[in-house]
Amino acid sequence: AFACSVNVALDLTVTIYSNGLLYISHQIKTLVNSLIKGVYPASPSSWLFVAIGILATMYMQSDPSMGLITKIQQHLPLHMSLSAQGQTMVSALVFSTLLWLSLILALRFCLKLLLSYHQWMFEKHGRMSNTTKVWVPLVRLLSSRKPLLYSYQSSLPHLPVPAIQDTVSRYLESVRPLLTDPEFKRMSDLANEFESNLGNRLQRYLKLKALWATNYVSDWWEEYVYLRSRGPIMVNSNYYGMDFLYVTPTSVQAARAGNTITALLLYRRKVNREELKPVRLRVPGTVIPLCAAQCERMFNTTRTPGVETDVLQHWLDSEFVAVYHRGRYFRLWVYRAGRLLSPREIEDQIQRILDDASPPLPGEEKLGALTAGDRIPWAQMRKQYFSSGVNKRSLDIIERAAFFVTLDDEEQGMRGDDPEGNLDRYAKSLLHGKCYDRWFDKSFSVVIYKNGKSGLNAEHSWADAPTVAHLWEYTLATDAFQLGYTEDGHCKGDVEPSLPQPQRLVWNIPAEVQAQVSSSLAVAQALADDVDCHVFPFREFGKGRIKKCRVSPDAFIQISLQLAYYRDRGGFCLTYEASMTRLFREGRTETVRSCSNESCAFITALESGETEEECRRLFQLASERHQNLYRMAMTGAGIDRHLFCLYVVSKYLGVESPFLKEVLSEPWRLSTSQTPVQQMNLFDLKNHPDFISLGGGFGPVADDGYGVSYIIVGEDMVNFHVSSKYSCSQTVSNVSVSWSSETSHTVVGNHIYTRQYSQEKTQGN
Repeated sequence: AFACSVNVALDLTVTIYSNGLLYISHQIKTLVNSLIKGVYPASPSSWLFVAIGILATMYMQSDPSMGLITKIQQHLPLHMSLSAQGQTMVSALVFSTLLWLSLILALRFCLKLLLSYHQWMFEKHGRMSNTTKVWVPLVRLLSSRKPLLYSYQSSLPHLPVPAIQDTVSRYLESVRPLLTDPEFKRMSDLANEFESNLGNRLQRYLKLKALWATNYVSDWWEEYVYLRSRGPIMVNSNYYGMDFLYVTPTSVQAARAGNTITALLLYRRKVNREELKPVRLRVPGTVIPLCAAQCERMFNTTRTPGVETDVLQHWLDSEFVAVYHRGRYFRLWVYRAGRLLSPREIEDQIQRILDDASPPLPGEEKLGALTAGDRIPWAQMRKQYFSSGVNKRSLDIIERAAFFVTLDDEEQGMRGDDPEGNLDRYAKSLLHGKCYDRWFDKSFSVVIYKNGKSGLNAEHSWADAPTVAHLWEYTLATDAFQLGYTEDGHCKGDVEPSLPQPQRLVWNIPAEVQAQVSSSLAVAQALADDVDCHVFPFREFGKGRIKKCRVSPDAFIQISLQLAYYRDRGGFCLTYEASMTRLFREGRTETVRSCSNESCAFITALESGETEEECRRLFQLASERHQNLYRMAMTGAGIDRHLFCLYVVSKYLGVESPFLKEVLSEPWRLSTSQTPVQQMNLFDLKNHPDFISLGGGFGPVADDGYGVSYIIVGEDMVNFHVSSKYSCSQTVSNVSVSWSSETSHTVVGNHIYTRQYSQEKTQGN
């Protein structure tokens, strides 16, 4: 017993010592990185060149400071301790430092001015204006040094506030094809009244905010669109990302979990050390940086519920992940004495969880349903029953974990005799699961299925899909191509036999909480049962053929979606396409209103049988219009975020605007988003063509609408994710369904949904 106590004490001492060294190393690395990015686009070593230059000039009997060094010498209290020569040397070094800092500020200001220039986006391919020709080498010169992840942050421009008359004009143009003449006349009158009266007052307040805020949109967007929503975030807000389409690197569940967790933690290490390259847009001759602020809350983050508003909580670091398996929660330490466990060690720990036959504690199995239901009941339960004792300790472990892992007991993927149906079920599983086996509040939850398939579910408030997609691309590539597996499907690496067992979390769930769990689960289950998901890879052609037609692939797909909706519903609708505004500091998204006068004109001509030549001409105009709308959204000249912020200002002032109220209540019956492939260098599609990502998807925004996500993979493939609601008789996600009669009954869970379609319409789709 004495020997055992000594060993435990030694292990504890070694752990504390290792953690102390790790902390000191981390602090030093953070300090060095702060210095490097703080002086960017210059380098810390440039101070030495400035100092040497000043001293060399003084040695040549010249005063480059024009008397400032002498004034500094007079005010420095050094005359008692240094000689006259020493005083002059110190004064020169102080002047050199001040000059160096001034040069850095000037360089940073110049870089910010250069990054504020966006006219290059509106120039036709191969045609560069003289201004852009001068701009390109200047940007390349000032950003030639290898940047850290956050090096560009202080040099990014602030999002500009558009002129109110421009926004109102663009809004009226966007809704013109959707309204009849009397409706458009009424809306124009509302808009003109708003612009000439209340709008100018709201605009002044908004410009005042833009003077002191880093980004006049992002904080309000995060709070009012996401955190203040009191409905379920499952399906309505959270979205999912899928595994490879055709291959699964291993069928061993614990092994896939081991490599996936390791890859995610390696990515976190890159983020913490700022070794990750900032995402940049390629421009002929140079690259333009995008804001990296969303990476800061990627790990160790959770959304905690509140009665009025939720709060995003972020911790600097976490050495464990939270794991759910068959109704039990575990804490899995992923570091040992400051060392990241090997993939094989994590696999071994995961296998211990899989082999654990202990039953869930009373009320534990479906506890996660609290995060899937309405927010107010969850906030009340959390405050009353999870603020002390074992419940608080266990909840803290989940919320402070690096991320959440679900070891699912189902098999998923495109497999078996019904690959198409299984792919749809795979999407639904990632979107909501069983409504209690994911922790929807975490920044993201990783799901590892019984057959080795994987995926993730991401909470939306802290970041947008491209940030999570970048993480997931790295994870999939690192898992398959760098970490790899042994011939029998296990992780590589050695196992330290003395690793402690994963820790079961302990709960004391009273009857009141169990009753609320059941109530939240019923709300979430009804929501999940209503979601109709369809995923399909389109292989007939891709961006390679589209580009040969000299058309933007995104514009081509967006116009195709407009055509599909028109044929499905017999008309046009307000269409949302997400565009990013990360050319600006702390930028999030902007709306591209894809349904334009030009796209409607093309579709009307196509459906009415106009000549091919006329249809081609109209299609080209629609494509160019869409590209222009996308560029305007990216460069801060969008419509919806400006109107949203004006609406928030009106609420703060307690004034009503019929125009803004009507604009913000309009339904987005077609909500679309492209998942960009950002790191094609990680995937060798030439030698490994089966390792194709499926991308991800989200739920429908409107009850009677569609949610469409797509990812353009390589040159010859586009993957689509379509969602709608069974409860709407006018929508169906999988249009390849053949109906035997005009009425179709779909049974999902305890709900029966009825749809009516004509054979002619279904076949036409």
